[in-house]
Amino acid sequence: MLVQGFENMLAVTDIGTLVTRSTGGSDDRPMITGTRTSVSRVVVLYKQGAGAEEIARRMSHLNIAQVYAALAYYHLNRDEIEADLAEAEAEYWKLAELHSSQA
Repeated sequence: MLVQGFENMLAVTDIGTLVTRSTGGSDDRPMITGTRTSVSRVVVLYKQGAGAEEIARRMSHLNIAQVYAALAYYHLNRDEIEADLAEAEAEYWKLAELHSSQA
């Protein structure tokens, strides 16, 4: 017997639907479905020491399930995400060097 009012709380979400690949353009990276937030963005906070609850608090447009899905994706695809982060860092330093040489 279900307690009245709890019927709607039993909705099941396929965890595989929480992370998808961005479409359009040259950027094909894993994103949290329905947002413009990449898995890498969540991982940066995680690598800085933030736990899932802290990440969800800082990124208030994400719910805890989305954060855990992003972290699960990272742990299952660590090489891909680490390569994305290394590429972004290299681009940052390239632009920083270009900017400092023009100053």
